[in-house]
Amino acid sequence: MEILVIEDNPSVSSMLEMFFTKEGYDGEFIQDGKAGYERFSQKNWDLLIIDWMLPTMDGVTICKKIREESSVPIIMLTAKDTDSDQVLGLEMGADDYITKPFSPITLMARIKAIIRRTKHNENPPSISSIVKSERIQLSNTTREVWLDEQPITNLTPKEFDLLLHFVEHPRQVFSREQLLDKVWGYTFYGDERTVDVHIKRLRKKLDTRPSLFHTVWGVGYKFDETGGA
Repeated sequence: MEILVIEDNPSVSSMLEMFFTKEGYDGEFIQDGKAGYERFSQKNWDLLIIDWMLPTMDGVTICKKIREESSVPIIMLTAKDTDSDQVLGLEMGADDYITKPFSPITLMARIKAIIRRTKHNENPPSISSIVKSERIQLSNTTREVWLDEQPITNLTPKEFDLLLHFVEHPRQVFSREQLLDKVWGYTFYGDERTVDVHIKRLRKKLDTRPSLFHTVWGVGYKFDETGGA
């Protein structure tokens, strides 16, 4: 597991390095935003952990630039604890975020969840590699997506996982907690706003009228191509 950490707090980096060593992860630590972005371009990483507040280039800008060229999983670290700040980080393409101060155990749980999902995606079910609905087709081997036979190429890994889960369970209502468990791989550590932002991004990227994703008030979400509420 090759992890790039862009974080300017030496104590946080030291703590993460200790936990990475214990888990057998290979971590590289960069303290400057611009240098971190340049380092990202020089290697294929399994995961990025990016602090929000960085010298020379902030984490949100880095995340946005990376999403223009890569779907590598990104976890953002942020001392900003308002809803709007956290939503902004997710909307720029982060797969998840953790608010400082945080427990390293929490971060390791998030990383392990990503690893589980990555291994699952590398070894998809052998019965069928194609999942279809009336309008959507997904390949869980190549992770390609088509809507009305047109390719959708800008989904992040978590957006793909979320869409796949919904297409596999049409018209079934899921709570946010269930989606965190099934798609992100954790419940206790999760934040429901992560689900809301990813649904919003999928609605925007698929851009269908009516939307394929329906809010079931007081419960959660469902995928329904018939347009039924």
